[in-house]
Amino acid sequence: MSEYLNLMRREIEPIRQQLIEHPVYAKVNTVERLKTFMEYHVFAVWDFMSLLKVLQRNLTCIELPWIPTGNPQTRYLINEIVLGEESDIDEGGNRTSHFELYLQAMHEIGCNLNVINKFVDCLKEKEPVVESLRVSNVPLAAAGFVKSTFAVVNNNKPHVQAAVFTFGREDLIPGMFITFVRELNKQSSDRFGTLKYYLERHIEVDGEHHSQLAYKMTEELNGTESAKWQESTDAVKNALLHRIKLWDAISSGFGN
Repeated sequence: MSEYLNLMRREIEPIRQQLIEHPVYAKVNTVERLKTFMEYHVFAVWDFMSLLKVLQRNLTCIELPWIPTGNPQTRYLINEIVLGEESDIDEGGNRTSHFELYLQAMHEIGCNLNVINKFVDCLKEKEPVVESLRVSNVPLAAAGFVKSTFAVVNNNKPHVQAAVFTFGREDLIPGMFITFVRELNKQSSDRFGTLKYYLERHIEVDGEHHSQLAYKMTEELNGTESAKWQESTDAVKNALLHRIKLWDAISSGFGN
């Protein structure tokens, strides 16, 4: 791991710790609060896929006729991550994206899916993201988070996109939250089985193998240019701060 990458990790660590130690996790201590949390968080699960796909678009050739595009190493890294995120397996061995798996978990638990379903329907009708957020009545905090992500998606800077993907989205759900879901699952005859599987799969795939691939991709795209690394570091900090704002909004809704 390069010194540039280690420096970035050190600079963002205080903000990252704020996220991992955020009070929202301790407040998600009932099924109803878990539902609310997921109804907000699903938008972060969705826009993660858009961040991933813009990297694939910028780092590989998805046009016809095909021509070799970019560095073969970064092509390999992003294509392998896309494979796992867009077409993983559920508990039954069926192919699914992590977003679709999360929707399945929400359905099992009894979340209100009306808003996220309407949002996706608007996108299928080719409505712009901002307009889809508005007409679907997406909660303001979730909409603000998505808009911050799409500022990165639309900036046409793959080195920044890779850094935000790598450090702004991975490994941000602490063990205490996962332990709570596992305990709920034991008490409720597998009503929380898909969510438990999603979280454990997230740790297994995203938190280990994919994170190592993402580190390499970030190093490859930022190279040894100090200005690029600083720009990427600033963008990661901003992404983490927007996640804190999302968590703050959920937490304040729960009260004390």
